[in-house]
Amino acid sequence: MKRRTFLAGLSALSIAPLVQAKAGPNPLLLPFTPLPAFDRYEPAQFAGAFRQSMALYRAQIARIANQKAAPNFENTLAALEDSGREYNRVSTLFGVYTSTMNNKQVQALEREWRPKFAAMSDEVVQNEKLFHRIEAVYRSQTGTPEQQRLAWVYYNQFVLQGARLTSGQKKQLSDYNQKLASLYTRFSQNQLADEEEQKIVLTSQDDLKGLPQSVIDSAAQGGQWVIRNTRSAMETFLTYSDRRDLREKAFKLWASRGDMGGKTDNNQVVSDILRLRARRAKLLGFPTFAHWRLENSMAKTPEAAMNLMMQVWPAAKARVAEEVKDMQALAGHTIEPWDYRYYAEKVRKAKYDLDENEIKPYFQLAKLKEGLFYMANQLYGFSFQPEKTATLRSDIEAYRVTREGHIGDWFFDPYARDGKSSGAWMNEYRTQENFKRPVTPIVSNNANFAKSSAGKPVLLSFDDAETMFHEFGHALHGLNSRAHYPTLAGTNVARDFVEFPSQMHESFLTTPQVLSHYAIHFESGKSMPPELVAKIKRSSTFNQGFATTEFLASAILDMKLHLAGDVEINPREFEKKALAELGMPREVIMRHRIPHFGHLFSDDGYAAGYYSYLWSEVLAHDAYEAFEETGNPFDPTVAERFRKHIMEVGNTIDPAQAYRNFRGRDASIDALLRARGFARA
Repeated sequence: MKRRTFLAGLSALSIAPLVQAKAGPNPLLLPFTPLPAFDRYEPAQFAGAFRQSMALYRAQIARIANQKAAPNFENTLAALEDSGREYNRVSTLFGVYTSTMNNKQVQALEREWRPKFAAMSDEVVQNEKLFHRIEAVYRSQTGTPEQQRLAWVYYNQFVLQGARLTSGQKKQLSDYNQKLASLYTRFSQNQLADEEEQKIVLTSQDDLKGLPQSVIDSAAQGGQWVIRNTRSAMETFLTYSDRRDLREKAFKLWASRGDMGGKTDNNQVVSDILRLRARRAKLLGFPTFAHWRLENSMAKTPEAAMNLMMQVWPAAKARVAEEVKDMQALAGHTIEPWDYRYYAEKVRKAKYDLDENEIKPYFQLAKLKEGLFYMANQLYGFSFQPEKTATLRSDIEAYRVTREGHIGDWFFDPYARDGKSSGAWMNEYRTQENFKRPVTPIVSNNANFAKSSAGKPVLLSFDDAETMFHEFGHALHGLNSRAHYPTLAGTNVARDFVEFPSQMHESFLTTPQVLSHYAIHFESGKSMPPELVAKIKRSSTFNQGFATTEFLASAILDMKLHLAGDVEINPREFEKKALAELGMPREVIMRHRIPHFGHLFSDDGYAAGYYSYLWSEVLAHDAYEAFEETGNPFDPTVAERFRKHIMEVGNTIDPAQAYRNFRGRDASIDALLRARGFARA
């Protein structure tokens, strides 16, 4: 996911073709009225908008820092909450363009501006007068509980970003940050190039053997069939293609993104990022980047995060061995990584009388979207009505969200295209607040589903459907927010807490209510039959060895990379050695190999924090069991408690306390182990 970050943080960057800006006030600087005016925005406006909004932000910061009045909450923290609005808005819109409408011209803008954004952030954090005012308010311990929480957040963020350093150290830190910003841009642009320029082209009917008709239709391009080098396209191909030689070719292409040598190779970029992060952490007084990253997390220490992962790792590996044994019996040859998904599907059919092709005809994108709305209505009373407004493209949808009045807006951008970041994510165009006046949130969900041919529905795999519910969970987190101050609102929570609500919402996909009403066969129009629903339930722990192992390997190596300190790292060799030490099953690779691990190296977002998906999943399964214990997955009493204590509070209270307020206790790992079919060691 992507979200609003501290001090007008910026989303992943890209933009559309450059054109001449029109005369008059720059539309990018104007408030939304009430939604973004995409029909008035032009890429050429961004440079001017950044210059103007940065200048205004500097002036606002100077007024707050240099005022003669003694520091108090209103003239310091409340003033900070009201500053930088134009800069944040322009930055958000830039992120929307660049993550969804990227091209070569815009990448040049990103290379120019991203270091300037890092410098702007440092300029604010390193303002000594401003920090002394923040510190004074923080130490006063006055105000409402939410105001005290905001003071704590500001104080700790400034300290973690170097506010206490000497002037020389601050200069060094700013240099590190700007260099890192440039490296993040190089990494993400290299990754995007390998995803867009490298494709599998199929030229004959023989090449199509095993592929579902829906995949064939969506890949068709002028007498050939093109399989894009994106996760949803490649994983589908690896699951169904009967051509083992093509599966191997596709797998190696997908696994080698950022590791192909030449101008898009990311290995040296990764090495440079890791050394700069280590040096920055040491400058800030931490032994490693991982210790710095986890300072304000739920886990608190890298050791705690590693301990959780290593509790699950042995059971995951053991399950992989069982899964491979089942596949080996069918394959008659050694299982290679490009065989795993293919033979897993065959085992699922043999063991559970279920295969993906039996499910997929029922998973229509349009119907599942209705299922999302049903879930949101049952849990939170939300209703979604289509609204006519300007969007970046005609296939992006907008909805007005209501519950006894307007509470927010939701944009849906589901389709893959050139210039769009791969994967799926949530973003906030505007964060909820109730500070000077009530401000409703604007959130978006973005995916990369392949469009079908004219007149045919878009059919999704089970994993794609689950991802829809996951990312919509992030959107619901933003829409439910009831914080007073924007810095504490919505998804602006600890990294190892933010994935909790989204993962919890995945579970509602397989409820009888959703499957029976919104899993509709695209040809017959009939609901998914009860016997198929039962098969899905019985197979819920199927292939969990693979899913858990590929994720955990990525998360463990993330932590090991960021615990290594200031040493020269060869990513290829590090990956090979670390996986050997873990006893990584040879049939499985990391979910994200290091040279294309965008979560870690396109920005600081999930660096030393990829474990948070597992940490959050412990919370998610434990929380969902609270619903199951009632016998009704949409139990209104539990839903109300979840909304009140988790979805509405943002970062206004400590996340561990928020969970205890909901559940009445701390979470247990047992629910996660049960959900994955693992026995506790």
